[in-house]
Amino acid sequence: MHIKFFGAAGEVTGSRHYLEGEIKGKKFCFMIDYGMFQGGRDADEKNLEELPFNPADLDFVILTHAHIDHSGLLPRLCAQGFKGTIYCTKATKALLNILLLDSAHIQESDFSRAERKQKLGKWHGDLPQVLYSVKQANECLSQLKAYDYGQVFEPIDGIQAHFRNAGHILGSAIAVIDVEQEDKKKRVVASGDLGMFGQPLMPDPDLIESADILLVESTYGDRLHRTLDDTKDELVTVISETMKHGGNIVMPAFAVGRAQEILLMLIELVRQKRLPHLNIWLDSPMATAATHLTENYFDELDEQAQDTLEWFSKNHQAVDLKFVADVEESKALNRIKGGAIIISASGMCEAGRVVHHLNWNLPHSQNAIIITGFQAMGTLGRRLVDKVNPVKVLGKEVFVKASVHTIGGLSAHADQAGLLRWLKGFKSAPSKVFVIHGESHASSNFAAVIKQELHWENVIIPQKGDLFPC
Repeated sequence: MHIKFFGAAGEVTGSRHYLEGEIKGKKFCFMIDYGMFQGGRDADEKNLEELPFNPADLDFVILTHAHIDHSGLLPRLCAQGFKGTIYCTKATKALLNILLLDSAHIQESDFSRAERKQKLGKWHGDLPQVLYSVKQANECLSQLKAYDYGQVFEPIDGIQAHFRNAGHILGSAIAVIDVEQEDKKKRVVASGDLGMFGQPLMPDPDLIESADILLVESTYGDRLHRTLDDTKDELVTVISETMKHGGNIVMPAFAVGRAQEILLMLIELVRQKRLPHLNIWLDSPMATAATHLTENYFDELDEQAQDTLEWFSKNHQAVDLKFVADVEESKALNRIKGGAIIISASGMCEAGRVVHHLNWNLPHSQNAIIITGFQAMGTLGRRLVDKVNPVKVLGKEVFVKASVHTIGGLSAHADQAGLLRWLKGFKSAPSKVFVIHGESHASSNFAAVIKQELHWENVIIPQKGDLFPC
C-alpha cells in the first residue's frame, strides 16, 4: 500500500491524500478529503492542476468534514469522471448542501461580474476561473452517503471504515480505515481537523487507541492558544472599550463553526453579566444557514453549549441578534456609526460581505477588528494580523486606523498541547506518522515535539507530491 500527498502537505489548505494498494490481488485506490487550496497567489493554479490519476479509477472518497479546504474540489472531481461514493457523517452531508452550492454560486457570480466588466473595458487580465458550476455541485451532492459516528461501513470488499468525533465543527470526523493486507488488517487513521479540548461549542475530540498509519494535522503545532478564561477576558475588554468609545466591532468568521462559537460565547458573557445588552448582526447567508442547522443537531453539541442555548431561548431580549438576509440589508450596516457587532464571512477576509465591512470600518480609530481564526499566508486577514498598513481592500489602499486584535483562544483547531493530548490516547506508536495540514514551521516544530515528548521514531513531514510506502 502507498500514500501520496496532493495537498495540505507543507501548507494548511487543499487537503487531498491518495491511497492505493492491493487486496487479494485486486487493486484499489481512494482519497481522504478533496479540498480546495485557499490563499496565496498560486492557489488558483493548484486548484486547476491535473492529477496523475484518472478520477474514474477512484473507488471512493472518505471526507473528514465540510470545510472547503477539505471538501471544496469534490464537485470538480465528480465532473472529471469520479462516479463513486463520497462517505461522510450526517451533519457533514447537511453542511455540504450549503457550502458546496455557495462555493459554486460565488465562482459563477465572480465570472459573470468580471465578464460584464471586461465588455465595458473595466476588467484587465484573465477572467476568474470557474472550477465547477452550481449544476455540477448538485450532481456531486447526489454521490454522498452519510453515517453516524461509530457506524462501520464497507466501501469495497476488504476495507472497513468508521468515523469518530473530531470536535472541530459540526459533523467533523476522525476517519478510521481498516484495510486487509495479506493475513492482517492495517489501520489508517486520519485526524482531519481536531478541535480544542474544553471549547464552548463542540465536544472534546474522541481518543483513538491504535493506528498503523497516522495522518495528524498540525495547523497550530508550533504554539499554545490562550486559555478560554483569558480569551473571554480579552473579548470583554475589547468589546467594552470599543462600545465605550462609540465604535463598531467587525469579526471576520468562518461561516461554519466559528460564527456559531462566537455567538455562543457572546451570549454566555451577557448571561454572566460580563457584557451588557449587545446588538449583533450575523451577516452571512451561509453562516445563518449553518446556525439554523446547528440547532437541528443540538444533541451533538457540548453540554455547556446546550445549556447556554436553552437559556437564550427563554431570554431572547438579552441579545438583539439579527440575521442579515439580502445585500441591501448588508450595505445598510455600513451606515451604523457605532454600537454594532458585525460577524461576517469570509473568515480570512478574502471575499464576501466582510470585505465591505472592513473597507468602511478600518479607517476609523474608534472601531475594532477582532480576528478569531487561522489566517493563511497571502490573505487579507493575515496582512491585518501582521499589522500591514495600508492594506489593499476592494482594489484600493485603505489605511488601518481601527485597532486589530487576534484572539487565538477561539480557534477550532487544537494547539500543540491539545494535539499532544490527543496523540497520547494511542496505546502504542503508529508505524508511520505523517504530520500534515500545517505551514512548514508549524509541522516541523510539532514533528520534533512528537519525537521528544512521545519518543515516536518514524515521524514524517511530507511535501506536496511525495509518495510513501505504508
